[in-house]
Amino acid sequence: MGKIKVVMVGQPNVGKSSIINSMSGARLHVGNFAGVTVEKKEVFLKKDDFDIEIVDLPGIYSLNAYTPEEHVAKNYLLNEDYDVIINVVDANVLQRNLIFTMQLLDMHKKMILVVNMIDEVEKKGGKIDADKLSTLLGIPVILTSAKEHRGVDEIVDKIIEVYKNAKPKRKIFYNEKIEDEIENISKILMKSPHFKDKDLARFYVIRLLEKDEDIYKIVHDLPIFLELHEELGESIKRLKLEFDEDSVADILANERNALSKSIVMQSMILPKKESLTDKIDNILIHPIFGLPIFLFFMWALFQLTFEIGSIPMDYIDQTVTNFANWLRSILPEGDLNSVITDGVIPAVGAIIMFLPNILILFLGINLLEQTGYMARAAFLLDGFLKKFGLQGKAFIPLVSGFGCTVPAYMAARTLKNPKDRIITMLVLGFMNCSARLPVYVLLIAAFFPTHSAGNVLFAIYIGGAILGLIVAKILRMVLFKGEPEPFVMEMPPYRFPSIKALAMELWIKSKIFIKKAGTFIAGAAMIIWFLSSYPVNENLENEYAKKIELATSDEQKVNLQNELAAKELENSYLGSFGKFIEPVFEPIGFDWRLSVATLSGLAAKEVVVSTLATLYAVGEVDESSSTLIKKLRENIDFKAAIALIVIIMIYSPCVAAMSTFYAEVPQWVWRAFYTIYPNVLAWILAFIAYHTLSLFGL
Repeated sequence: MGKIKVVMVGQPNVGKSSIINSMSGARLHVGNFAGVTVEKKEVFLKKDDFDIEIVDLPGIYSLNAYTPEEHVAKNYLLNEDYDVIINVVDANVLQRNLIFTMQLLDMHKKMILVVNMIDEVEKKGGKIDADKLSTLLGIPVILTSAKEHRGVDEIVDKIIEVYKNAKPKRKIFYNEKIEDEIENISKILMKSPHFKDKDLARFYVIRLLEKDEDIYKIVHDLPIFLELHEELGESIKRLKLEFDEDSVADILANERNALSKSIVMQSMILPKKESLTDKIDNILIHPIFGLPIFLFFMWALFQLTFEIGSIPMDYIDQTVTNFANWLRSILPEGDLNSVITDGVIPAVGAIIMFLPNILILFLGINLLEQTGYMARAAFLLDGFLKKFGLQGKAFIPLVSGFGCTVPAYMAARTLKNPKDRIITMLVLGFMNCSARLPVYVLLIAAFFPTHSAGNVLFAIYIGGAILGLIVAKILRMVLFKGEPEPFVMEMPPYRFPSIKALAMELWIKSKIFIKKAGTFIAGAAMIIWFLSSYPVNENLENEYAKKIELATSDEQKVNLQNELAAKELENSYLGSFGKFIEPVFEPIGFDWRLSVATLSGLAAKEVVVSTLATLYAVGEVDESSSTLIKKLRENIDFKAAIALIVIIMIYSPCVAAMSTFYAEVPQWVWRAFYTIYPNVLAWILAFIAYHTLSLFGL
């Protein structure tokens, strides 16, 4: 049985994933490319005694790679062993897609061109002559519609046919002047014993003319490098002078565009009437109404994400609680029981509770992408957010951050440029997530009059967003100097989404989220449990056990149990650490209790409320407890309360969010910066707020 390895490559939004999902009898495996977090999809098929492996490479606009995904795709194309290239193009923007096809043809590999979404062209009155297109390019052409499962199964048969046949003769040639220069430099390259393939030498020369650093590194150590480098420089000078361009890359881009245009004119009948896409765009990207319409769509997605997503959360929470209680009853009493039922299970359960929000959020994002609206959204918002050093597509994770920072970090994947993605993720914590709401409600109820509570809450949320934009601008000016990179994105036609593709993407995102974030959470939960549970003070427990036994009322027993819990926490490692760091927080009016509550908020912001309740010995309460409000008024002054609000608003998000950031960003330097800077900034701004209020005698 023979083995055929195939790479599927194409520009973003051409429907590669839809084609793979539409393949009959295919087994899909999802992982990551070695050494990077870029998603890798592999499909395994059997046909006519052949084992066929298809690797779906990330979307790539050209071999002049820019984003991490494009570098992964380029490196795979240049350095890995494979037998056939499948180049998928969008029939709606065929001319633009064929420019990349020309670069692939330069490699002179066995290749198949798959023209997808042909149904959309035909519905608009267009037509593509596959035979003519194949003759002009010199490679097989298949017309497909993944949505209608049309032509998809022909791909496998064509793979076997192309694999068995010899490589076809090259049909694509550039301007005579360009070809002369390529030929001259190729002769020098062929002097090296490392080069025996004229087609490979020709491809390397083209890439060198386009100043490809990856190819430059390969030839740099060859004995003929000095001669090659000198001739290459002369050729570049001659071509720039001949074509009156600043770079040979521009010259070749113009050549490929001209060739693509000629090929499309000869092989395609273009639709003449105004398309539905044009009509919709007249409304959705209208210079006046476009932005409000988009904001409405995002508001609706935001509402759905956290309104519908909250419905199953209580059921999940109850299920996890019941499971923990059941496990607690069957496990022997002791540390193992406590760490599992009080630490790991609640923490992992909290992650599972995020899944409904994540699924709805990614469903909305995938719908925006598959329908073709994502490109329009980025276009509409790019100009405004660019003023703050952010890119247009950053709006989606920023809005998501108001609900939950965990899915917001994952939504930042829509930003392909690593600098834009990291700077967005670094300011997402300023978007107040819903977990902080109980803390705000508690502190506002305790320290502000009822009639102004809504305005104060609104000011906190708006203030966080404005601060995030300001910090983004500062980060761009200091650490990411220069303007945000322009995003390159096709304006694809509007289309109905593929249900199968949507389901597959949601399954993949869910699997990756649970696998990555869940492992971090379990470890962090055990650490937090240990710090809050040890050391055990048996003398204290025995002393209070006697007091509780002698208590004459249930109320007294509850009060004694609460006092015991408070003292145990005070004497735990967490409490001791709170006292240890009290000097750090003392300048902003915090005692050790507020310090411990602040630290507990790193596990989950809601925990701040229950920690304060425990520390002030008022039992289990929620954020609306009048008893806790009274205790806070008695023990915390207004300045310290404001400082606490500032801290909660700015400092590091919960463990779940931090774990997700670490999983999404592999570079340790950014992990360290992300861990430190919001906490330092929170302390500085809390210090300013505290002492400013002191000046006014508040």
